[in-house]
Amino acid sequence: MRASSGVMAAVEKLAAAELRSVNAQVEVLLREALARRGLSVAERAEVETREDDDSA
Repeated sequence: MRASSGVMAAVEKLAAAELRSVNAQVEVLLREALARRGLSVAERAEVETREDDDSA
């Protein structure tokens, strides 16, 4: 994943404050963004599984 140095610096600062690795912090932020849009990770996995079933 590519991000600007400013975004990465902010993520690093937040990760340190919340005692997480940068990778874990990115995952938390992505999950929160997905949840705000009404999509959970489990729901997306189900959609991918259905798409795979449809293509068979």
